[in-house]
Amino acid sequence: MALHFAEPIPARLLMWQRVREYAVPPSMIENATARRAAGDWAGACAAARIDVDFDLRAVRDSHGTLLATRLRADLRRLAPDLLRWNIPRIAPDGRLRPGLTLSLARYGDLGPSAPQLVVRTPPAWADAGQRMSLALWEDSRDGAPEHHPHPHPDRRFRLDLHRHLWDATRSAELAQRCGADTPHRPAGRDPAWPPDHWAHEAELLLRAEGRPRGALAVRLGARNHSVLELVAPDDSHAPVLRPVREVPAPQWIAELPVLPEAAVRKLPDLELLRAGLLRAERLHPLVAAALCPPGVTGSVSGPVVDPGPGRPPDHAAPGPTDPHRVECLGEVHRIALRDGTLAAVDHEPAQLAREELLMALGGPGLPCLRAIDTVHRSPEALPAVRERLGHGDVTGALAVVEGLLGPGAVLREGPLRDALEAAVTGRLDHGLFRSGLVPVHPAAAATGSPGHRPRPDHRLPLELRRKQGSRTRPRTGQYS
Repeated sequence: MALHFAEPIPARLLMWQRVREYAVPPSMIENATARRAAGDWAGACAAARIDVDFDLRAVRDSHGTLLATRLRADLRRLAPDLLRWNIPRIAPDGRLRPGLTLSLARYGDLGPSAPQLVVRTPPAWADAGQRMSLALWEDSRDGAPEHHPHPHPDRRFRLDLHRHLWDATRSAELAQRCGADTPHRPAGRDPAWPPDHWAHEAELLLRAEGRPRGALAVRLGARNHSVLELVAPDDSHAPVLRPVREVPAPQWIAELPVLPEAAVRKLPDLELLRAGLLRAERLHPLVAAALCPPGVTGSVSGPVVDPGPGRPPDHAAPGPTDPHRVECLGEVHRIALRDGTLAAVDHEPAQLAREELLMALGGPGLPCLRAIDTVHRSPEALPAVRERLGHGDVTGALAVVEGLLGPGAVLREGPLRDALEAAVTGRLDHGLFRSGLVPVHPAAAATGSPGHRPRPDHRLPLELRRKQGSRTRPRTGQYS
């Protein structure tokens, strides 16, 4: 009998599974939604860890009442937690795409010179906390922060044509725009190229650029671009996309409008649901309402898949009242929280004091005390703590630590303490970046060129070399 092996889950989907579990915690969604429902758009942004870099009164004084009114209306529609849910991310850890300026809405005349509501992500060296910032971009150097690596709106990553990814009043358009209502093609069958929905997306793009028809570029890879043209016999026929007949020059391709990445890539939530890697109830509420509306048959979700080794679910972490059990002195002893700390409850205090002194002098110590020491230094939930810290959820990470060790525990040297200290150091770096006190990467001073980031060598400070060696950050990433 032949053996049939299941196909491995793509690494990209596993990355998005971790992102959906840790990047936007339910507490953030609840707090941001409550403040947005109360009309407090600034409070909603604060709950989603988004800074606001403009003042509406200053906007009204400089641009007039009409633009300020439109901007205020968009801010009230903004669901900052939904924006964080759909923001571009990079592999392998699923963090925010660094150094990005992404357009959310344009005001005034058509074209790139119109004022735009943008969201910015910090550079990779200052991305601790995974905070973002809202700003009003203008086509002048006065409105662009000099310390941001890419202050101008990116042509490839833009959401002004995909308001359903951040506008709470238009989130229901997600199913139609991402193709959730179209039949799912079975694995092994390549979809038609270009996909059918690209024609509609290209029409929206060209219309925003003031062009009824014409050519546009599609980025398919790091060095792979395709040029398509939107054509139709007349206005009564639906336009279609087709490849250009002649290969254009690279200079001409660079001047063409670029189909946004949100239109090119597949929606990760839809792929996770169809692969059975995510339950519908774990989606963002606005996304779940669009993809899995109540009362509609034929759900896009699939079977639940085990997250695999090294990925314990949240409910696997022992809670404050769950005792640990350790074989000690020929018996099964309990380890539980007592008076805010983790303690061996089946030993006398005098015995524990002697054994702790023995361990301090280098002795082996009791198995119960060794187990407590291991939990303090490198607990089983350490991967979950690191994931939360990596995505900026310090509150959630500390809640996991307190649930394991108790609120009165003193951290000992080890991987857990190193992870928490690295998070604190990273937030200091982000504060320096936000203040403009460190406008470029700190290692740039080693070469004397403020605009150059050197290769890692002996000239880098020891702290930066340790930071670069502690995590992998690829030069290229992915959005979906």
